[in-house]
Amino acid sequence: MQITVHDRGTSRMSASEFRSFQARRPDHERWELVGGVAMMMTPPTIAHNQIASNLERLLNDALARHAPAWLAAQRPGLDLGTGDFRPEPDVGVIDADYDPGQRFVDKAYLLAEVISDTDEVILPGTDRRWIEVKRELYRAHPHCLAVLVIAQDRMEVALDLKVDGRWMSNLLQSGETKLSLRDFGLTCRVADLYDRTPVQRTPPA
Repeated sequence: MQITVHDRGTSRMSASEFRSFQARRPDHERWELVGGVAMMMTPPTIAHNQIASNLERLLNDALARHAPAWLAAQRPGLDLGTGDFRPEPDVGVIDADYDPGQRFVDKAYLLAEVISDTDEVILPGTDRRWIEVKRELYRAHPHCLAVLVIAQDRMEVALDLKVDGRWMSNLLQSGETKLSLRDFGLTCRVADLYDRTPVQRTPPA
């Protein structure tokens, strides 16, 4: 696994410095601020992109009926309150009323990650994976009601839902298990997230 880190000596990068740095990078590059260090994410696999697209489509179909003031978008730029971290979720539910040219939001209601190689990086000075830290950051976001962490090599979804102000967690590991996101009007099978991916089980002819 190859990880690219922006080289700026031993100094750490603030959130505002990171956003300025991002603005100068090509649009196809994907960077996150990880503990004050700008890290370029590993290019996603086709399966990763397909899972994210499936989730985005399922959410938008449900939101159109249940909560049209919200919109599901891939890779929304998210400004969290924590200065040393600027993760970029694979899918987020944000306000549908946004400005032309807007890149970043400070409010998201659902945040989802499809686990990639870069998410497995151990943060320096800790024993924690980047995906674990991102999950914690998303749960700490005051507007967030749901967090999904989705495996791409097997049907598995770690689901966090905020219920009456408290987080409830479940691990969904069967394709036929129901994924229910009531605040977003979505009920589907876990297998629906994996439509047209290699882990989808093809029924007998």
